[in-house]
Amino acid sequence: MELAFGDYLISDRKEKLDRAVILDYLARSYWANERAPERILRSIEASVCYGVYHGDRQVGFARIVTDGATMFYLCDVFVLEAYQGSGLGKKLIETIVHAPEYEWMTGILGTKDAHGLYEKYGFESIPGRFMRRLAQAVPSENRGDRNER
Repeated sequence: MELAFGDYLISDRKEKLDRAVILDYLARSYWANERAPERILRSIEASVCYGVYHGDRQVGFARIVTDGATMFYLCDVFVLEAYQGSGLGKKLIETIVHAPEYEWMTGILGTKDAHGLYEKYGFESIPGRFMRRLAQAVPSENRGDRNER
């Protein structure tokens, strides 16, 4: 998947990811600053990842852990400081939660300071620092008739 908007691109192609940018940002984050680089790299390989690019430069990232059927965990979301406030985080989250593969799944995430962003996309606070978005009802035309044999 690749989505161009303005001077930016969102892509889920892992070969485009700049692992040095990801490692650097996560080392400075409050949630992953004690995570070993080897663990971060292993988590990237085992997850669905989205990068945000300005030309050839990666400026944002998000990682999805999912069972592929009922739920997803959205994590390691960031936009580089120089690009924050430009709507890139909103576009990244919008792209993920409206993707056909996640739209009908329950989503969970953890955040200490971005509740307002995620609430715009249907996430609600649950006890602790976690948020969830309940699975959306699948339109009847997408369900098929379950009584057919």
